[in-house]
Amino acid sequence: MNYTQQHRIEQITENTLIIGVDIAKAKHVARAQDSRGIELGKRLIFENSNTGYIKLLSWIQQIKQKHAKGQIVCGMEPTGHYWLPLAQYLLEAKILVVAVNPLHVKKIKELDDNSPTKNDVKDAKVIAQLVKDGRYSEPILLKGIYADLRVAMVQRERVVVQLIQIKNQVQNWLDRFFPEYLTVFKNWDGKTSLSTLKHFPLPEDVLAQGVTGIVPQWRKEVKKAVGIKRAMSLVEAARHSIGLTQGLKMARQELKMLLEQYQLYMQQLEEIEGYVQEMLATMPGAQAMMKIKGIGWITIAGFLAEVGDLFNYNHPNQIVKLGGLNLRENSSGKHKGQTTITKRGRSRLRALLFRAVMVLVTKNPEFKQLHQYYTNRPENPLKKLQSIVALTCKLIRILFAIGRRQTSYDPQKVTRQLLAS
Repeated sequence: MNYTQQHRIEQITENTLIIGVDIAKAKHVARAQDSRGIELGKRLIFENSNTGYIKLLSWIQQIKQKHAKGQIVCGMEPTGHYWLPLAQYLLEAKILVVAVNPLHVKKIKELDDNSPTKNDVKDAKVIAQLVKDGRYSEPILLKGIYADLRVAMVQRERVVVQLIQIKNQVQNWLDRFFPEYLTVFKNWDGKTSLSTLKHFPLPEDVLAQGVTGIVPQWRKEVKKAVGIKRAMSLVEAARHSIGLTQGLKMARQELKMLLEQYQLYMQQLEEIEGYVQEMLATMPGAQAMMKIKGIGWITIAGFLAEVGDLFNYNHPNQIVKLGGLNLRENSSGKHKGQTTITKRGRSRLRALLFRAVMVLVTKNPEFKQLHQYYTNRPENPLKKLQSIVALTCKLIRILFAIGRRQTSYDPQKVTRQLLAS
């Protein structure tokens, strides 16, 4: 990953063959040009398949030989997930793959023909032009354990979302058919409560069983002793329940299905988290990162899943930019606009680190001190949100240093800025 545009421009020489590819789901369009922007050969439309990829590679090699080019740079928009197989194929063929910002393509496409027209052929040429001008980045495609970690964390996020939906649906069910239930059980997903919902979910079921039928069933499935008083409270709540009394046959079926889904997602979550923690145990610096007070394994796993191997980066500011946390300013003449973060990058990484810092400023002594210093210093005090952003960037630098240098967390280094002031 090149750090400056100067380095990126220097990579494009007279010996470079530039390929621009517009990505789609079924068919892609490729166009070729040299370092001056002169188009080479005819455009190529190829399928998103192995046959199509072979066709593209043959087309590239023909143009390369015809025009005596040595280096090949292939640029593309990272459109959804459709670009990933092609990028992997080209990298395995020893072709440099770079990514251009879709927003740049949208803004620059009118320069050639003064027309906002959009089509795949035109976009492929615009992409090649952006690569020629050094307006690209080299994407890092995760490999090995880091690729597995990203897949696992994406799956974990999906399962957590599904669990939240199921919990809300169970809450909805209780509000309709047994509103008084949560006056007896603080949480419906406890072991005793789950046993209750499984065997006697409705008020009429509770009344039919009575205390003498409820307590033995609890003791069969719950090791912890459950008192008779709670069973009596449940019966009393059922006796005065205002829950719906119609549609009860399918209400039981609805709850049964919801609880089965809940158990399934809980099992899947447990399995995924087990795999993630096993992977973290072998990743350089991960265990040291988790020793930072206020940082848990989920934060570190999410960070490494988004960033990948830290040795692919030369400077922590590259990760700051990757997360869209770098600053932008709106100023003109005497007017000095507000400085904000760009928010151009991996939104999942940005949100993960932001949530982590929100915890750190309350639980971690060093970050708490820094937050108080940033917001109360005599010169240029920051607003609370600005301080959180600054601390998020600092957290990135700390995690980068721990992962790259294989060192432990040093609280004194974190607060060294306060001592100097």
